[in-house]
Amino acid sequence: MSVKTFLLPDLGEGLAEAELVKWLVAVGDTVVIDQPIAEVETAKSMVEVPSPYAGTVHQLHGAAGEMIQVDTPLISVLEEGSEPAVASAPVREVAQSYREEERAGVAEPEAKGSGNVLIGYGTPEGLAAKARKRRPRGGIPNAAAAPAHAVAAAPLRAPLVISPLVRKLAKDRGINIAQLTGTGAGGLILRSDVEAASAARSDSSPVPTAAPVAAVPAAQAPRAASPATGELDSRSGLAVASRTPITGVRKTIAQAMTRSRSEIPEATVWVDVDATALLEMRSGLKAKDPENTPGLLAFIARFVVAGLQKYPALNSRIETNAQGESEIIGFDGINLGIAAQTDRGLMVPAIRNAQQLSARGINAELARLTEVTRAGKATVAELTSGTFTLNNYGVFGVDGSAAIINHPEVGILGVGRIIDRPWVINGELAVRKVTELTLAFDHRVCDGGVAAGFLRFVADAMENPAGALADL
Repeated sequence: MSVKTFLLPDLGEGLAEAELVKWLVAVGDTVVIDQPIAEVETAKSMVEVPSPYAGTVHQLHGAAGEMIQVDTPLISVLEEGSEPAVASAPVREVAQSYREEERAGVAEPEAKGSGNVLIGYGTPEGLAAKARKRRPRGGIPNAAAAPAHAVAAAPLRAPLVISPLVRKLAKDRGINIAQLTGTGAGGLILRSDVEAASAARSDSSPVPTAAPVAAVPAAQAPRAASPATGELDSRSGLAVASRTPITGVRKTIAQAMTRSRSEIPEATVWVDVDATALLEMRSGLKAKDPENTPGLLAFIARFVVAGLQKYPALNSRIETNAQGESEIIGFDGINLGIAAQTDRGLMVPAIRNAQQLSARGINAELARLTEVTRAGKATVAELTSGTFTLNNYGVFGVDGSAAIINHPEVGILGVGRIIDRPWVINGELAVRKVTELTLAFDHRVCDGGVAAGFLRFVADAMENPAGALADL
C-alpha cells in the first residue's frame, strides 16, 4: 500500500488522549522522516510529534483544539514515488509508546531489519520481539512487511541511534549528542542521559538570573471570544456570552485539585517570619558576586529541603497496596516541586534530588525549569515527579493563601509577599521585612506537632540564615 496512516502514540505515563494544539503541516506538504508534524498537549506537557514516514501529506485526522485518542489516526502520508491506492484501505500501523520509542535501536550486523517504527529506524529482532510481547498494541512490522529500500539501506551498526524526541531535547538544551555516552542497551542514548548532561552543565555554569515563579493560576480565558449566542441562562437570567471547554492543562489541573480536596483531610498552620536578616545576607552576597548569588526563593527552597530531611513525614505519599490497605510511602530523596504560573495554566516542575544541591545549585535548576516550563517544553517526568511543593504566591502581592495540596503529595508550603511591618525586638518596636509562611498538610501522615516543627524550622532558618546555612 502507498498511503501510510500514523496513529497517535502513547507519549508517556499511559495517557489515553492528547489535545491537538496545532498542525505544523498541511495537506499537500512534503514531509521527511522525523519532521515535526503536530503539536499536542497532554499531562501538562507540550510535545511535537514527528513523522515516521517520508512523502506527501494525504490527510490530517483532526482539527486544532480537538482531543485525539491514543492509537487513533493522526495523519496519513502518501509515500514518495507512489500513487494513492484506490481499491484498498490505507495501511494503518500502531505507533510505539513513547517509552518503547525512546529505547528503539538499530539492526545488528546479523539481525533482521524490523522496518520503520516511530522514529524511522529498524530495531534489533530481539528488542522488537520483546516489545511485541510487552505491549501488543505497539506492534512493529517485521522485515517481510518493511519497504525494500528500508531493509537494504539499514546500516550494519550505527554508532548512535536515538529517538527524535530525545534528539530534540538535546538540541533544545544545547547538548552535543556525539559527546554523550549512552546508558541504554548497546550504548543507546536515552532521555535520562540528555537530562543528566544538562544538569551537569547547569551545575558548572554561571547561575542565570530568573524571575521568581508564581503559584496561583490566573483565570482561564475562553479559547476564542464568541458573541452572545442568544442562549439564556436559566439560573442567572443572563445571556450566555461564551462556552469554554475544560480540556488540556485546565482539565488536568481541575482533576488534580478535585481529587486533592475529595481525598486529603488537610489542615493548615501558618507563622509570620522576620526575613530582614535573609534579605541583608543576600544583598551582601550580591554586592560581592552579583552574577552567582542565588535568589531569595532558592535560599528558602534550601531551607525547605533541610526541613523535610528533619521531618520526612511531609515528604511522603499515601498509596493503597494489593491487599487494599493504605500505606505511607517514604522516599530516599526529595523532589521539590516549584509552582509556576504560565500562559497555559499552573505547572509544578520538580527539582529532582534537591537534597544533593546547594542554594546555588537549586537556583540554577530553578532557572532552567522555569524556562522550559513556560516554553511548554518540560517533560512529563519533570512535571509529575514532585514529592513536596513550594508555592511562591507573594509575587502577586498577597500575604497568604489556603493552598490546595498537589495530589498525591501530602504537603505544600506557601510564601507570601515580604513587606515592611512593625516588629517587636527586645521589647521595642522596629520596622522589619516580614513575610507569612503557610503550610497545608495531610493530617493522615502526621499531626500538628510535626507540621508545626517543620514550619518553625524553616522560619528560624529564614530569621537566622547564616547560622542555618553553616549547618547545611
